[in-house]
Order: sequence, then structure tokens, then C-alpha cells
Amino acid sequence: MEYITLNNGIKMPKLGLGIFRVNDLNQAEETVYQAIKLGYRLIDTAAAYGNEKAVGQAIKRSTIDRSELFITSKLWLTDNSYEGAQIGLERSLNNLGLDYLDLYLIHQPVGDYYGAWRYLSEAYQSGKIRAIGVDNFTQQKLVDLINFTDVRPAVNMIETNIFNQRDEDQEAMIDYNVQMEAWAPFASGNNNVFDVPLLNEIGQRHGKSSAQVILRWLLQRNIVAIPKTVHLNRLKENLDIFDFELSDQEMNQIKALNTGNGFNLPENAQSFQNTLDMLNQFSVE
Repeated sequence: MEYITLNNGIKMPKLGLGIFRVNDLNQAEETVYQAIKLGYRLIDTAAAYGNEKAVGQAIKRSTIDRSELFITSKLWLTDNSYEGAQIGLERSLNNLGLDYLDLYLIHQPVGDYYGAWRYLSEAYQSGKIRAIGVDNFTQQKLVDLINFTDVRPAVNMIETNIFNQRDEDQEAMIDYNVQMEAWAPFASGNNNVFDVPLLNEIGQRHGKSSAQVILRWLLQRNIVAIPKTVHLNRLKENLDIFDFELSDQEMNQIKALNTGNGFNLPENAQSFQNTLDMLNQFSVE
């Protein structure tokens, strides 16, 4: 496993398992349990995913010491306030059966997220959270939060994949010493991401799959990735990316795949996105 060091000195694995949309709780528990057995140490969940209890059960079943795991959860937008963050964090800790979280993120920059950040900063200082960060924050909202609060976010998680590479966002995060983390690293399987000829050619050169090439590309950009899968063979495959390296030429070839549009919400999620867009109009600036 490769690690990065966050701006508060905490070490974070560069590769983990995301379990967004794993709605079958038995499947979620078994997937996380098998992932930990295989060597995954970063597990990413959220209050909104509805599977925190399953993650907690998997952790409880595991023989790996808690100190070796890096568990992330997220505060949902309905709890974006000082009081709401207090309730939301306690709920997540109880669901997970944990005394502390390694990373806790504000899931969306809507509502009173400044109030939420104030409480999370206190929880961080008290040791309930080892690092705090944000999710889906634009450059402007991220910089505003940094400038008007005392604790700097350790992480900003944003959609990042070969079709939406987010170079400018990464440059801004580097400037402000905030770690970039990628959700939808495989663009949720859209645009035939696993059948891109260039990725297959590079993969054949290294004896790897296109998925492994994508993850290696992210890690070499120093971006944390949390690919989601519930299949044991893919869990193994995604983890098997530490024995090869992409050349500068290959990295530049992949860079040419950028279109600025990677993840497409399914039709049944469009109304949800419309709601988020509306809420963003009333978010705290």
C-alpha cells in the first residue's frame, strides 16, 4: 500500500474501497470484510449511503487492529449546522460502532456548512475525528472555508476520472495544501471507460487491465482513489497496482482523454441533482 500524509501529519492510504450504492447490507458487510482481509485499509462510507452499520459489522468481524484502518464517513446536508453536525457525527459513530473516525467530510456545500465545520473542528480537537474535510466543494467554496475558519480541510473529495481530470482543481488544492480524493474514478462505468483503446494498449504493455491503468494514473497524480466494487476478483485486481509504473509518455497520453465530463447521473437520480442545484443557490457563501 502507498500512503500520503495529510496537512495535519496523519497518514492516509492512497487506495481504498468506496461503497456508494451498495444497498444490500449483507453484501456491503461481506464486501468490506473481504476487502480488509485482502489488504484494504481505507474504507469510505457516508450517512447518506445507509450502510454504515454494515461497515461497522465488517470492522468488528475483522482481526485487523483498528489503528491500522482508515475509516471515512460523511455528514449529510440535512445535518449541515452546528447542532446537526453534533447529532450526525454521533449517529455515524454509533452506526459504525467506533470511538473515532479517521476522516469525516461535509458531504455537500449547502445549508449552514460553516456551522457544521465549527462543530467538526471542535470534534477534531477533542479526538473524535483524526482529520476533517469536505466533499464536492468548488475552488471558491474551498478557499472561502479555508480563509474564514481556523482548521484547514485535510481533504476535498471531487469527481475525478480520465474523462474529467480536474487539473485546475488539483493545482488549487496543492496551493492550499489540501489533499485531493477522487470519487467515481471509473466514471461509474460510463462512456465505455473499460474499453478505451489507449488504456487497453497501455495495460497490455504492463500486463494490467484498463481499470488498473486508471487507478495507477490517479495514484501517480497523488490523488487518493476509492473505486467501488462488490466482486472479489475486482477487489483483488484493483489492489494489484503497486508493482508497475506508468511512464511520462503514458501519463501524457491519458491526459489527452480529458473531456471535462465524466460522470453522468442515471435518469432516476436527475431529480436529486436538481434538488442539490436548487439548494446550492441558498448555501452560505
